[in-house]
Amino acid sequence: MTTTATVEESSTSNEKLGWALVVICMAQLMVVLDSTIANIALPYIGHDLDITQNNLQWIVTGYALAFGGLLLLGGRLADLYGRRRIFMTGLVLFSVASALGGLAQNEAMLLSSRALQGVGAAMAAPAALALISTTFPAGPLRNRAFSVYAALSGVGAAIGLILGGWLTGLEVSGLEGWRLTFLINVPIGLFAAFIAPRFLNESQPQRIALDIPGALSGTLGLVSLVYGLSRAGDSRYGWGDTGTIVTLVVAAILLVAFVLIERNVKNPLLPLSIFASRARATALVSMMITPAAMFAMFFFLSLLVQNVMGYSPLRTGFAFLPFCVGMIAGATTSSKLIARIDPRWLAGTGTVLAGVALFMFSQITVDDSAANLLSLATNGGHVGDGINYWTAIAPWVVLMSFGMGLTFVSMMLVAVHGIPDEDSGIGSGVLNTMQQVGGAIGLAGLSTVAVHFTRDKAADISAALSGGGGPAPSADVQQRISDLVGQGAFTSGATHAFLVGAFMIWVASAIVWIFLNVKHHEIVDDVPEGVVV
Repeated sequence: MTTTATVEESSTSNEKLGWALVVICMAQLMVVLDSTIANIALPYIGHDLDITQNNLQWIVTGYALAFGGLLLLGGRLADLYGRRRIFMTGLVLFSVASALGGLAQNEAMLLSSRALQGVGAAMAAPAALALISTTFPAGPLRNRAFSVYAALSGVGAAIGLILGGWLTGLEVSGLEGWRLTFLINVPIGLFAAFIAPRFLNESQPQRIALDIPGALSGTLGLVSLVYGLSRAGDSRYGWGDTGTIVTLVVAAILLVAFVLIERNVKNPLLPLSIFASRARATALVSMMITPAAMFAMFFFLSLLVQNVMGYSPLRTGFAFLPFCVGMIAGATTSSKLIARIDPRWLAGTGTVLAGVALFMFSQITVDDSAANLLSLATNGGHVGDGINYWTAIAPWVVLMSFGMGLTFVSMMLVAVHGIPDEDSGIGSGVLNTMQQVGGAIGLAGLSTVAVHFTRDKAADISAALSGGGGPAPSADVQQRISDLVGQGAFTSGATHAFLVGAFMIWVASAIVWIFLNVKHHEIVDDVPEGVVV
């Protein structure tokens, strides 16, 4: 009788944990989706709301600025005022902001809604990760939860491209398709917030004052850093632009001030002891570098597939579907092996594989000879028509995503290992911040590489075409030639960016192999205070 009651109680507990994971992952998927879902819709948004090409980037950058800049504050608010409360508040705020974006009538309303979405995401994301750490018992259940969470962190960007491409082509009840990319979040976010109290336990709020000086200097410093790096990666400005330099200098001053404040304040926004662990510091550094290369891969490869190979927006989204398969396979493998194999081997192998995939992307070539460009300009086609998706792209998308799955799960477990329960929210905020700032650094740096080689290649192709002689082509053919030159030049820039990205990930791999010293049994035995078993 006792055995039956115990089994039923265990079954009920597991069911509750299952629903808790569903709620947490719904939030995480929304947050990650919104980093890419609107990308394909940008031209349509610009046309309908009369937004200039220069200002369109703020639809993406505005979200990234608020999200990346407020993550530390969001994580600390979760520790101070209750993780479930901040999680639910972030979801409701995100949903309201999504509704405002979907119904936006002008540029100011849309950009404001994107910034507000970033605020909601910065509250929900660190609280969600902290809720996994304190809700799931150490061992297979927590490993599986981190596996699902990590997989969604990776596949969300790919799903965003697919969903964005599909929704953009729809029209429902007179609403333009791009509006649906925002409105789809509203029912999901509100539903997750509504059912959260049933399955997620509230943490004990801390009766300490919020570190206001640290919050101001840290938030403004991170916002300045993300903005400066985004500006540096913009071909209109670059690293030598006065505005870029001033913004980055201001960011450096504010972040130095933040560290000094945190060293001396009684209740810091960011306890610097979080970085005292060699294993955790290694995990955080690797989780900054590897997403940097991964996000850049999405950016350059999506443009290459769409503009150079001529894929439609929806087909471009589906071209990344193998990423979901590989990510899920890698995350599942990592969660099963982490109880028997040290994180060093899993993350080290994963980063090596991801680097190989990026290196193979760097080997993509197109025929940009003058003869071929003139032929394509007359007969139609794209410079990338000769690229075989199934041999040149799909296998390496799978390999990279599998490597990322191996890396993300093991590094997330290491990053939260040993953090006291009362600091788990800020610990999760630090991890998310490293990913966001790493993504901004990676995209800015690799965009600089791409722009340099794109310009050089465009000059070489143009020189070859001008030396051909013969009668001047018509205006239409000249425009086609110009487009084709751009395609060939962009391919050169993108492949060089992939090559640099490969070495970035291999640097992360070297750091993991050399410095990651935590053992698998330490991760498995880690049960933070206040865990709900």
